[in-house]
Parts: sequence; C-alpha cells; structure tokens
Amino acid sequence: MPYPNLPWLDERTAFPPVTDAWDETSPLPGLLASGGVLNADSLHAAYQQGIFPWFSAGQPILWWSPDPRMVLQVKEFRLHRSLRKTLLQFLRTPGCSIRIDTQFRQVMEHCARTPRADQDGTWIVPSIIDAYTDLHHAGFAHSVETWVNDRLVGGLYCVAIGRAVYGESMFAHASNASKLALCALVALCRAHQALQIDCQQATAHLASLGAREIPRAQFLATAQAQQKLPAMRWHLLPEYWELLLSRETIAP
Repeated sequence: MPYPNLPWLDERTAFPPVTDAWDETSPLPGLLASGGVLNADSLHAAYQQGIFPWFSAGQPILWWSPDPRMVLQVKEFRLHRSLRKTLLQFLRTPGCSIRIDTQFRQVMEHCARTPRADQDGTWIVPSIIDAYTDLHHAGFAHSVETWVNDRLVGGLYCVAIGRAVYGESMFAHASNASKLALCALVALCRAHQALQIDCQQATAHLASLGAREIPRAQFLATAQAQQKLPAMRWHLLPEYWELLLSRETIAP
C-alpha cells in the first residue's frame, strides 16, 4: 500500500469520519482514505460529507477533507474595480455571454489541460472526467461557461447538492474569462441564498477574491444545512447581475 496506515476502501466500505483525516502535522494534511470506487453515487456520498477525490495518474483514488477549509462566503466576494469594469463591458458586448451546463464535459477537458501552477500534471484524469460527467447527468454537477462569438473561452465546474456549492476547477483561454464565470456563479448563489462556495484548498488567487480558510466543522455545518434546501435553478437570469453589481465589496 503506497500510504501506510491510511484506510483502504472497497466498493462496500463507507467513508471514515472526516475527523480521521490526516492533520497539519502529517506530510499530506487532509488525506482521509484511498481506494473505493469513483462514480456518481460515490461522489454524491462524498460531497455530502465534505469529502472530495484528488489524485494523479498512476495513483489510487485518494479522498480528502482538509481542515481548515478554503471557502468563499458569497457575501464576501470581492469584485475588484477592474473586474467590475470588465464584467460590465462583457455584458454590453454583442456575442459575449455566460452559459450554464451547455458543454460540461468540454469544460472539464479544458480544465484538465490547464494544470494548477503548483502541479506538473493534472489531477483531472479520464476517470475523474467520466465520474463527474455522470454526476452532471444526475443533476449534481454544473458548468458555468464564458462564451465569445460562439467560442468557449473560459469557465468552471462545480458540484451542488441543494444549495451547497462545491467549486472544483476553472480555466481561461482569454483574459479574465474564468473570473467572469466565477462572477456569474456568485450572482447565481446570491439569487438563491446559497451562502458559501467551497474552494477546498488555499490559493492566493482565491484569497484575492475574498475566499478564506475556516474550520472544517464550520464549513460542514453550513454545507449540510444548505444541502437540505431545495436545489438551485441553474439558469442565469439578467436580473441576477444586479445582485452582484449593486452589492459588491469593491476592492482596489
């Protein structure tokens, strides 16, 4: 076993409690278990408990639940002046639009070809794409897409159970294209009183937009309460933008 003392799951094993995840003193803080199966059902069960998969090609399935947890409180989203200007210009430009759930798998494939800055490769391996696409077909995963002249230039994908939203990954092939998709997701969340967007792990980029680390127990308490609410309607109405543009915390 590549990770001694780590629980190994099979297709019948339930996830361990998240409090069993390796702590900050371990070499891989947040690591909870390995093995098991990767499909829509296992993903749905994992996210309900604040667990997500993250592994690279050649590794077993690895399941994580870090503490603290990087979270964007929707009301704390920081719309910088420059991004606000870009958003307003985008919304006024013919041929520019934000679409939802029109090219979910394509968004994931673009994200897979855009590795994180601290990684040589991608964790969005083919089995991840297949499993999340099945979760999308089941109604629990969504893409927010930035389009210019019928070309997909950026976007993100996320998991949503009730009004609990779990951000996964984003990509941009044009300046600010992923940030515009995030603006749309925040606007959609505000319209449905979704309180937080899980960002999983800390990055300077997310922090600049208002995300911050909070205790896992606090994150889970909010997420599990939001899961019990009716699901969000994944349609971006024009009036949703005003919920963002009229209430934003403008940053320099």
